[in-house]
Amino acid sequence: MPRQPQPAPFDGALVIDKPRGKTSHDVVDAVRHLAGFRQIGHLGTLDPLATGVLVLLLGRATRLVQFYSGRRKRYSAGFRFGFETDTYDSDGEAQGPDTAPALDRALLEKLAGEGVGRFEQMPPIFSAKKVKGRPAYELARKKQPVELKPVEVELFEYRLTGIEGPVARFVMECSSGTYIRSLAHEMGQKLGCGAHLSEITRTAVGEFSLEQAIKLEELAEASRAGKFADCMIRLENLLPNFPRVNVLPVIEKRVRHGTKFNVQVSQIQPGRVELPPGATLELDAGEAKPPRLRVFSQQDKLVAIAEALVPRTYQPIVVFEPLA
Repeated sequence: MPRQPQPAPFDGALVIDKPRGKTSHDVVDAVRHLAGFRQIGHLGTLDPLATGVLVLLLGRATRLVQFYSGRRKRYSAGFRFGFETDTYDSDGEAQGPDTAPALDRALLEKLAGEGVGRFEQMPPIFSAKKVKGRPAYELARKKQPVELKPVEVELFEYRLTGIEGPVARFVMECSSGTYIRSLAHEMGQKLGCGAHLSEITRTAVGEFSLEQAIKLEELAEASRAGKFADCMIRLENLLPNFPRVNVLPVIEKRVRHGTKFNVQVSQIQPGRVELPPGATLELDAGEAKPPRLRVFSQQDKLVAIAEALVPRTYQPIVVFEPLA
């Protein structure tokens, strides 16, 4: 008789403060080792150069990844002016001598302000964008031609915060899929002196912010003390912007079978409107999505995420098996 897969010991989210020099996969592997199981995914990678918010979903929470795909992101970044690199960041090779420009604050503020809005952005050739099934950076490293198509992105905020010599620092809030190193490259081209991304910290992904983040060393210490779960955001506390409803056992049974169900408007509790400190100004970018609902049992356990078909009638789209 085949063995039944064991449920993951933890269900929820971890907000990791990714260190510089580590890949997102390195961080996932480290957390898998500390947690003692493999069912861990992330909400968008960070380049090795980047630090800051890397959100991991653990256990059954990995099934919620689809609901986070449109989350806005916030960054603080340093653009080093004077020369370009082949990767558009400081990990690449310089594409010419350093021109050591004197930076004009008013001009940088003007260029950043003009960048706010929706536009087509060309991804860097040294990126993970797929070209005929292969990451673009694999072809670029082999000096093979890379044909990429521009992608529509949106900047909601793009603001200069300071200048130190050839480095200008900015904060930005953008849609998912925006390349900050491309912004640095493009601004360097507009100034005619070249530029690349010298440092970057992701400060928020939707409601997850750097203020909540834990360093890997701190997580390891908590794990040794048997307090790994204390570092997590519980499954029941995720997607707080979705309204919620607690259903009676007879409705819970229908929901668990994936059957559509009805609820009274008076039963539904609204989602959280106020975002935590450090979160993005708004959660989502892009088109509005159908109303979603978190469905809880009478014991306050998350049963499902459902989508509205018509007012008061919902269809479960993700159903969680009850824990044994």
